[in-house]
Amino acid sequence: MSKKIIAIILAAAIGLACLCLAGCGAKQGAETTAPEESTSENAVPMRFVMGIDAEYPPFSEIGADGKYTGFDIDVCKAVCEYLGWEFDIFPVNWDNKLIQLDSHECDCVWSGMTILDSMKEAGYVISRPYFDNTQVILVKDGSDIASSADLAGKTVAVMLGTSGEKLLNEELQDLTASFKELTTCDNFLQCFTELDGNAVDAVIVDKPVAEKYASENKGFKVLDENLGEEQYGIAFRSGDEAICAQVESALDALVADGTYAKIAENYPDIQGNLIFLN
Repeated sequence: MSKKIIAIILAAAIGLACLCLAGCGAKQGAETTAPEESTSENAVPMRFVMGIDAEYPPFSEIGADGKYTGFDIDVCKAVCEYLGWEFDIFPVNWDNKLIQLDSHECDCVWSGMTILDSMKEAGYVISRPYFDNTQVILVKDGSDIASSADLAGKTVAVMLGTSGEKLLNEELQDLTASFKELTTCDNFLQCFTELDGNAVDAVIVDKPVAEKYASENKGFKVLDENLGEEQYGIAFRSGDEAICAQVESALDALVADGTYAKIAENYPDIQGNLIFLN
């Protein structure tokens, strides 16, 4: 074979190789620089973490099956389903709930939380109120305590970080000064245990919680006296107005389509105080 023919063959081979490399390079470049656009169907839904008091029936508690349950939890689940969000729960330490909210351990505090002016002044975004509540006195059957006037010289329990504690330390300071002692507990169950064991004479507690406990446990009664009125709402971090607005919009839709009322049917003791239904 002549040198001229060999040269022609080599040139052709080199040309084919270059064409192949150019084609492969163009294909590889297209895959890396122009990835397939994601669609809303493939997008990861927002994960919404609800901060709750795990011992606050009937709004939030651990059920007999070991799962979280309660009115607020059922409503929040429905809101997340409506918005297409992933739903999760974080049990907060109620006395430190706002610290844990600020540290992003949860996205809201939604668990029979009393709306306080101090929260708004601190910059927290607070939803519209959804429940009217009062503070009451829980005692044992046979107790000589018939009203707040009879608490003088008595030992009274209240849960840390609650509106009841705030009420006793501020508006009702004179009443508190008449107590023999004010005992603070980490949760309401501890308050009730102290009352059951006669370590305290009475418990200052939210009305729905007191009524539920008295209805499920013999030997207790709720006195017919309101110590202070308040409303429940949902707390979000400063700057989370958009998330609050989305949640409120979803709540409006759930009220309009009857879902909210259907959930409330499972909690007859609180139906009359649900602002969205009354």
